[in-house]
Amino acid sequence: MRFSYAESMTDPSYYLPLARAAEDAGYDSMIVPDSICYPEVSDTRYPFNPDGTREFLDGKPFLEPFSLIPAMGAVTERLRFVTFVLKLPVRHPVLVAKQVSSTAVLTNNRLVLGVGTSPWPEDYAVCGIPWKGRGKRMDEQMDVLRGLMGGGYFDYHGDVFDIPSIKISPIPTQPVPILIGGHHEAALRRAAVAGDGWLHGGGDPADLPVLLARLAELRREHGTENKPFEVFAISLDAYSPAGVRRLEELGVTDVIVGFRWPYDSGPDTEALQAKIDNLRRFSDDVMDKAS
Repeated sequence: MRFSYAESMTDPSYYLPLARAAEDAGYDSMIVPDSICYPEVSDTRYPFNPDGTREFLDGKPFLEPFSLIPAMGAVTERLRFVTFVLKLPVRHPVLVAKQVSSTAVLTNNRLVLGVGTSPWPEDYAVCGIPWKGRGKRMDEQMDVLRGLMGGGYFDYHGDVFDIPSIKISPIPTQPVPILIGGHHEAALRRAAVAGDGWLHGGGDPADLPVLLARLAELRREHGTENKPFEVFAISLDAYSPAGVRRLEELGVTDVIVGFRWPYDSGPDTEALQAKIDNLRRFSDDVMDKAS
């Protein structure tokens, strides 16, 4: 089992020392969220908050992932960085391919690209992108990303994107894994068919085994069950050695752990040293004993 450390919406100056501390404590990766903007007026419910409210996000600092990850990569050597998740359909795939490629090169192939469709229609509206057809848009974007990062000239002519023959340089020396986030059938199918893995967003603990079983079924159905596949999961089971072993038996490859409730309104007041102490304590109490 591998372990990913999650911290977000905190003092931006904390990220580099937290990345160093996570690597020193033996974590395998660090989770990097994505948020474009906060709409002043919206009736959209936030799907991952227990009561659906969105106000806890107001004023919270979200650093742009392709700015933050190279900075953390510069002060670490082994730690991987997972976007969780990049709102891919609101961005142009050529620009994303350039950002992903550059970030992977700068971090020596330590980027894992987690992608999903934003739950906010406002993200699409403010970027001038239609909400309708976002799934098809993302499918084509994944093709474009892999094509451009494969090296050489690449052109693409789909229903959404029409891209002439171009190439980008530099490209990473290893393929960037693309993992799919989302609990709906479409997301699970996309992960099974075209993804290098799946990202679990939390929620009711009873849902995780059901989602994993359906994912395995879809992979068998589409003949991808023998491909390398990463599964990142959020679960209370991750906080004990016995629970970690249960998750491993379910097919989870990476557990995501964090040490504060992220849905409180107002700024994060936890001190940097307290965060470092928490991640080290978990490493001693769970990671070392679960290995």
